[in-house]
Amino acid sequence: MQKILNFIKKNKQFSFFFLLVILLIFVAVFAPVIAPQDPYVSDLKNALQAPNSEHWFGTDKLGRDIFSRVIYASRISLPATLTLVAIIFVAGTILGTLAGYFGGWVDAVIMRLSDMMISFPGMVLAIAVAGIMGASIKNAVIAIAIVSWSKYARLARSLVMKIRHEDYVYAAIVTGSKTGYILRKYMLPNVIPTLVITAATDIGGMMLELAGLSFLGFGAKAPAAEWGLMLNEGRTYMQNAPWMMIYPGLAIFIVVVIFNLLGDSLRDVLDVREE
Repeated sequence: MQKILNFIKKNKQFSFFFLLVILLIFVAVFAPVIAPQDPYVSDLKNALQAPNSEHWFGTDKLGRDIFSRVIYASRISLPATLTLVAIIFVAGTILGTLAGYFGGWVDAVIMRLSDMMISFPGMVLAIAVAGIMGASIKNAVIAIAIVSWSKYARLARSLVMKIRHEDYVYAAIVTGSKTGYILRKYMLPNVIPTLVITAATDIGGMMLELAGLSFLGFGAKAPAAEWGLMLNEGRTYMQNAPWMMIYPGLAIFIVVVIFNLLGDSLRDVLDVREE
């Protein structure tokens, strides 16, 4: 307990933003309890109501409570974003580590695949993949993962290549250590801290990309409560009912800022340059 308190005192900024992330997860988990109304029940008599005491964020074109939909949207956007970051983190780390350690044709194949992904504008390729696979939040995650793993692979490869020819690695090889052991013992520990920092700082950007695909019609489908889709539904009513766009946009802004600042503070905690 004392160690935790000392860590919090030493890293106040990180602890604060980590607490906010925990709060966001709490909101997503307990959305059915927090949301005052069912976000999917239509009530056309109350359509396009301005924010009031009954509907804090107003209602949409179908009379659904926007506050409840914003709360419920966290149950789609947060898990989808964290899943996306986890996929590209694991895939990029494994492929980059293998490419940097083995070199040769393994490195050539993985890096040429990476070059193919980089040669296309990321969002355009993601839209093309999502369009081929069909509109859904699952396919949007897959589409962005396909075009985003190369960043992590290249970073992991460069970090592995820095230590691949160190004396202690050659000593491990000479003494008969297996490849799997060397990768786990020497390569991954040198790669993981930097990639964790990168992943933390990318969460906000990945959320924006998922929301962008949903806004363009390649992500979540109606009647799902998802922030990007809610922005798309509200854009035609921007002049008459601006609250339909203001509150989902504000939710995206707040969550992205929290994760970006968490990533910046995590960089200070795990600053590999100090090691």
